[in-house]
Amino acid sequence: MTEDQLIRRLKVKLIEILSADADLVLQHADSRSLLSPRGYQLVKSCRVPSEKVTELLDQIIQSGPTAARGLLDVLKEQALQETFPLLASVEELHSNSLSPEVDKEVPKRKKEAAELQDHVPPKKICSNGSVLVKEKQLMMVAQGIGRSWREIGILALDVSSVKLQQIEEDYSQHSDRVFHMLRHWRNCKREEATAAHLHSLLSRKNFEISPESIAFLLETDGEHL
Repeated sequence: MTEDQLIRRLKVKLIEILSADADLVLQHADSRSLLSPRGYQLVKSCRVPSEKVTELLDQIIQSGPTAARGLLDVLKEQALQETFPLLASVEELHSNSLSPEVDKEVPKRKKEAAELQDHVPPKKICSNGSVLVKEKQLMMVAQGIGRSWREIGILALDVSSVKLQQIEEDYSQHSDRVFHMLRHWRNCKREEATAAHLHSLLSRKNFEISPESIAFLLETDGEHL
């Protein structure tokens, strides 16, 4: 079975997994020049994450085994494996060409992925006991951030100007731009992305954010959300 045939076979499963952060997958694929300029623009123009991943996979499949092999290599990268832990449960992605050290990690990641599927906790808790920020909370925060959102992204959240430009091009509504900026921060920080930490970052400088609009982030039980 060729690499493009393998991706076609796994297409439905990959769409389900990778839709959690379609933009991240697109940027990794583009960094390896797996897409033509036209193909990149077609994928980028998709607004719905699942549609974006579908178009990306279709472009890769149409490009043939070489591009497909490149995407498979991307999906094996540590950054992608950490962002999408369920990739570890896709056995076909892990071939004998993996190094011995990676081979040892695969069963562990598969077990962790299975545990994630079998047990969904009522709250997402990080290692220090703090509650990780939820998407609904991010949307509520986004509604309280005005025209200084780019400044907040760079100075408070350490989001690159390139990423902010991409978000601005991808989303026309202000609230959508701010939400996806916050979501990008959360995905990058992972276990550090607690509600309290976000509150601290947004409170450090005069970002024209009303303290009352983000006070709910300190209610760590999050029961009202």
